[in-house]
Amino acid sequence: MELPLVLSPEMLKQMTPQEVEELIPLLREQIVDAVSQTGGHLASNLGVVELTVALHRVFDSPQDKIVFDVGHQCYAHKIITGRGPQMDGLRQYEGISGFPKREESEHDAYGTGHASTAISAALGLARARDLQGEQHHVIAVVGDGALTGGMSYEAMNDAGSGRTRLIVILNDNQMSIAPNVGAVSRYLTYLRTSKGWLNAKRALAAGLKKTPLVGNSLHRLLQRWKNHIRNIFVKDRFFQAFGLRYLGPVDGHDERGLEHFLMRAKRLTEPVLLHIVTTKGKGYAVAENNPSQAHGMPAFDPQDGSPRVRSVARSFGAAAGELLTRLADEDPRIVAITAAMADSTGLTPFQKRHPHRLFDVGIAEEHAVTLAAGLAAGGLRPVVAIYDTFMQRAYDQVMVDVCLQRLPVTFLIDRAAIGGEDGPTHHGVWGTAFLRHIPELTLMNPRSVDEMAHMLLWAMRHDGPVAIRYPRAEHMLQAKYPCAGFEPSRWESLEAGEDLALIATGPMVAEALKARRVLAGHGISAAVINASTIKPLDEGLIRRLSAAGTPYMVLEEQALAGGLGSAIGELCVQQGLTLPRHIFALPDAFIPHGSHDRLLKHLGMDGDSIAAAIAGLMERIA
Repeated sequence: MELPLVLSPEMLKQMTPQEVEELIPLLREQIVDAVSQTGGHLASNLGVVELTVALHRVFDSPQDKIVFDVGHQCYAHKIITGRGPQMDGLRQYEGISGFPKREESEHDAYGTGHASTAISAALGLARARDLQGEQHHVIAVVGDGALTGGMSYEAMNDAGSGRTRLIVILNDNQMSIAPNVGAVSRYLTYLRTSKGWLNAKRALAAGLKKTPLVGNSLHRLLQRWKNHIRNIFVKDRFFQAFGLRYLGPVDGHDERGLEHFLMRAKRLTEPVLLHIVTTKGKGYAVAENNPSQAHGMPAFDPQDGSPRVRSVARSFGAAAGELLTRLADEDPRIVAITAAMADSTGLTPFQKRHPHRLFDVGIAEEHAVTLAAGLAAGGLRPVVAIYDTFMQRAYDQVMVDVCLQRLPVTFLIDRAAIGGEDGPTHHGVWGTAFLRHIPELTLMNPRSVDEMAHMLLWAMRHDGPVAIRYPRAEHMLQAKYPCAGFEPSRWESLEAGEDLALIATGPMVAEALKARRVLAGHGISAAVINASTIKPLDEGLIRRLSAAGTPYMVLEEQALAGGLGSAIGELCVQQGLTLPRHIFALPDAFIPHGSHDRLLKHLGMDGDSIAAAIAGLMERIA
């Protein structure tokens, strides 16, 4: 059998069971092939192929609504709903998204990108259905990692108390990005390994195989009915306490069995949770053997999983984790906190060296920040390593629990820039705006790994909250400009210039240096200043530029509203200083997905585009 060029749910429903079995490995092959070319989420997508096939055979999308939590398991769904030919443009500029996207297809019922949201969204869709007198089904597909986030329980509690007709499918692979932690993970392990079920299964299987003549036939019959028998021995009380009818655990790689249980859930008129057990990375040895590493992968060689292009840039997160580990060797007060992303944020060395001082709280960013506040109030020096896009979820906790009490918590905020191929849900471009206005918080943007190290050393001595925001990797251009030190409110002059000054922060320092070289070819001499701290500003430097009458412009890979340029403008208006002539920042819009370089060019924020814009501005100034 060959994979049809364009699949549809209708075609899937018309296939025989044998054709479906032949289709499943072909879907996996297309997913591996696509991700090997473009990069993307691999292991999570491979684990839900049978489930996705079963969902589209049992339900009628787009009339029935399927909501994927996070969405990093939607690739088979995209192929089945007619987007197979577009998979070669997955996550590429102007190609299809790596997440569900309502604008992309009527089969994407809800746009996602962050964890623990699906049950709430599905409940909203279900109640909208009921209020409008409609009859379709609503299904939320959530991973067990999502159950480490409190929002899932808020939604289940609401669904159960309201008795809203809703199907929640719990895809239990014992993983989120990293192995799951906490009491919920242990409870799911109990359900998967219930002694009564396992003992009964083994005894029946052994006994039947010894029965003459009919033993093997009876054993095959048992295999087909094992999920019914399982429900006799596995008694759930946890989900039923929320008011959800519990079904499972069910083998998530038995497509026919999944169809049976989905049909059963479909007939129920109450909220139901179907617990399926899957293997993350199923069918591709590289992903099965190392599901954490294969969660999100760059383009790779499908033969062995090795990256097609090896990065030579230094990772901010890895460097921060290594330095923090060394500091913790000397200072027992230092502890680290991660929200299910120890490896991704560079904390794996810390976890190995100081396992009792690394707290992985699961996908629970709000809890992570307030936990840090409690640790700081107890006399420790907590460091929270988190992505900028996920820091948004803990805004209230940063303000009230940490900053209001002026507690010495340090936030290492990774991916604080345009996030590239993951798209608008993962761009870290609002952190400056939602952190800058919080009193007592010192806010820094290092231009290089070396400068970040100086900032972290300073933060460990500072008696108050600190946020250090940085992109994924250092720009290679920074190697030409070693960092000699760091002092808050003292910006760094990297290059002198007579005609204008470019005040840049974080990753935009590299683009400012590029623009400077291009402008020199136009006879324009530009100074480049590294604005290393957003709060406090270097007020003295701004006053000197104003007094000298030097035109200056601001460059930041952040939203214009509330960013560095806004901060400088506020200072100038309050103190009667000369305003910036221009602010190069991100527009009031959600930025699409694509490579970082391509998106900078799309936004007119790369060095060449900035230089061309400045040359035009300087002509008008003259």
